[in-house]
Amino acid sequence: MEGFTAQQACRLTRCTAHQLRYWDRVDLVRPSIQQTGGRPGRRRLYSFRDLVALRVVRSLLDNGMSVQRVRRAWDYLRRTADMDTHLSQVKLVTDGQSIFRVASDEDQLVDALRDGQLAFFVAIDHIAREVEEDVTRFELDRERFLELLRHSEDDVLTEASEG
Repeated sequence: MEGFTAQQACRLTRCTAHQLRYWDRVDLVRPSIQQTGGRPGRRRLYSFRDLVALRVVRSLLDNGMSVQRVRRAWDYLRRTADMDTHLSQVKLVTDGQSIFRVASDEDQLVDALRDGQLAFFVAIDHIAREVEEDVTRFELDRERFLELLRHSEDDVLTEASEG
């Protein structure tokens, strides 16, 4: 298949024809196989990656993000990520105000609207493991201390009874 027509793209992404035309015009998501070039009768042809991009954009818009914010984030992602070969590996998160890219090591959030500014990220599972390790060490230290205390008491009692 050479590509997906605008009609097929609408059906597969649940976007309207108007959205596709507008997003093409404002350079949000352009058909990568064939653009109209402003010529009537020439069809837009979208690639599979274009369909994924359209669906991502639609999802962000459906979840309350403005077109302007989505476009800024998408521009940042196109500049910094290898979107052509690794689009399926890009993870985005939004809080309704900004759009964050989850870094590949999944230990960082990068704010796509602030040109990649690192966002605060708390990995609760890592913190829970650290606390669990600390508690285990504390319990072992406490047991050693109590054992030493018992031995010391036994030694004191033994010396007192012998003396």
